[in-house]
Amino acid sequence: MVEEFIELNLEAILHRILKGYPLDPNGVHGMSHWARVYETGQRLAAGLNEDLEVAALFALFHDSRRVNERIDYGHGQRGADFAATLRGSLIHLSDDRFERLYFACVHHTDGMTEADPIIQICWDSDRLDLARVGVFPSPWLLCTEAAKKPEMMEWANRRALQRECVPAYHQWAEKLGEFKISE
Repeated sequence: MVEEFIELNLEAILHRILKGYPLDPNGVHGMSHWARVYETGQRLAAGLNEDLEVAALFALFHDSRRVNERIDYGHGQRGADFAATLRGSLIHLSDDRFERLYFACVHHTDGMTEADPIIQICWDSDRLDLARVGVFPSPWLLCTEAAKKPEMMEWANRRALQRECVPAYHQWAEKLGEFKISE
């Protein structure tokens, strides 16, 4: 299990996200979801030798500008646009890597499965947490072979169903100090 922070200022990024986050940070699309997507993305990216930083940033930004917990058209675009405002200050990706992050955020709810491998990992890491809202992802709706493995799907579904507050969430909540952990 990935428990270490990669080379990002996650605390500062989370502060900026939560400063403008209109929903409950402990809600269905909040910090515990971001943390599970983060850890799943890190696991998938490391296993496929892909970009850990893009996967981590996707976890934080893909739902960061939702305005409700239901159908929220355009939330991925808003999250990607918000990430763009932090380039050069808190996000330091090359243009190519940022384009991948941006595309992954904008299109994460479109149901696509064909894309650059890191984009596929981002989408899979989010889809593997759908059981939290009663949706169990089918293997043919996942992108990577690693995500389609029965043991990966079982692991992810169990965590999502229990709305498990994973180590990354505990670390984030402790560092931020101002948000209660709901377990």
